[in-house]
Amino acid sequence: MSENNSNREPQKDVGKGNNSLMRWVGRLVLFAIILAITSFLTPGFSIRGFWTFVLASVVITGLDYLVESFMKVDASPFGKGLKGFIISAVIIYLAQFLVPNMRVSIIGAILASLVIGVIDAIIPSRSM
Repeated sequence: MSENNSNREPQKDVGKGNNSLMRWVGRLVLFAIILAITSFLTPGFSIRGFWTFVLASVVITGLDYLVESFMKVDASPFGKGLKGFIISAVIIYLAQFLVPNMRVSIIGAILASLVIGVIDAIIPSRSM
């Protein structure tokens, strides 16, 4: 007798949700490191404290996600040329109002967007 495959339930991908969670956490940690480097290199951009880096990373990543979702624009500094660069600088500037111990001037946001773009080109966080 042959076995009837139509009565079997399809197999579920075990651990698929865990894999996406690990990718998200990995991107978050990588972006926190990129923010630390940017804070060190960029005048007018300062973040103090480990947890502030993590919180800033969450806030900036969340704002980036919202912009990409609603405007259908890649908000990475080099995602869509000048438009992506400006949107990234605005996101960085606005994040300071949501994150304590984070201070950014307008010039600092522009320079930070440039530094993050260069670092992201070397170590792409989206490829994780």
